[in-house]
Amino acid sequence: MLNDEYKTIKTEGEGYYTDKRSKFLAFAHHVESVEEIKEILAGYRKKYYDARHVCYAYMLGPERTEFRANDDGEPSSTAGKPILGQINSQELTDILIVVVRYYGGVNLGTSGLIVAYREAAADAIAHCTIETRQVEEVITYTFAYPQMNDVMRIVKEMNPRIVSQTYDNTCEIRLSIRQSEAETLRNKLSKLSFE
Repeated sequence: MLNDEYKTIKTEGEGYYTDKRSKFLAFAHHVESVEEIKEILAGYRKKYYDARHVCYAYMLGPERTEFRANDDGEPSSTAGKPILGQINSQELTDILIVVVRYYGGVNLGTSGLIVAYREAAADAIAHCTIETRQVEEVITYTFAYPQMNDVMRIVKEMNPRIVSQTYDNTCEIRLSIRQSEAETLRNKLSKLSFE
């Protein structure tokens, strides 16, 4: 069975953690590309230009294979990794969590930093709405105009989302459907070609 579902956040969330006067402001965003992430990060660096650190972690794609954790000058693995750990513990993807740290004048030590970044990230996620989405596959089908009714019958029966359609001498329809149903849709459409 193909797993064609994944969890992401629907709403942005903010979190907060404080320890020994250091403040950790956490922000969770739904993202779908590295470009989008870079833009959001640039915004935070500009907005919180006076903060000591702007650390983050992200996870992209339904397979959850594209990710990154950044410590932004904090001791290695004390910021990005705990943030990414929270993303992983909730099995989320298409998410960016940024944690902005204002230094309070007292060093927290390695374990203190790990706890602070982890808790701030967890608080941001707690303030988000998490939803399960489906991995979709887009199928493009080209057919002759007289086959229109047959194609539309299959569309009605399987209920894929119509991405685009062109009707000319040769018609083309692009359908987006849940990945686990893509093969069935493909088979039904290819059978039309031989009717």
